[in-house]
Amino acid sequence: MLPSPKHWKPYGIGVATGEHCQNRVIFKQFFQAKGFQFCQIDSCRMGGLNEVLAVLLMAAKFGVPVCPHGGGVGLCEYIQHISIFDFICVSATLENRVTEFADHLHEHFVHPSVAENGAYKVPMSVGYSAEMKKESLDAYEFPNGSKWQKLINDGLFKI
Repeated sequence: MLPSPKHWKPYGIGVATGEHCQNRVIFKQFFQAKGFQFCQIDSCRMGGLNEVLAVLLMAAKFGVPVCPHGGGVGLCEYIQHISIFDFICVSATLENRVTEFADHLHEHFVHPSVAENGAYKVPMSVGYSAEMKKESLDAYEFPNGSKWQKLINDGLFKI
């Protein structure tokens, strides 16, 4: 069942959702049904950057601001680019837009996202900023990484 304005209009609230949508087709259905007031896209659940860009363009067509979801490992590194692209190439506005920032686990990325004074700093390196450090990959490799070996040796995890 698609959300409908009749569900929230009486309460005077706006709905932000979409973080569990997998592709542009589902988003198109939400847009056509006026199913939300804020498009909360999740770049890791979608089928790549092309899907994300299609949703940004549809959001502009339907007049729905995009507020990317960024609550997990590496999501902030991805979504900073989406918000910057939306501002520069699609919407040309920051009005009614928010980009989530979770300030943890950035130490595992070669080019981590940075927020200062409540705003993302524009990345200065090329790429999608999602490259992880070799040391982190080695430490957390299952089951031979040092972090897993400690859990196994301490009896906290059994294989």
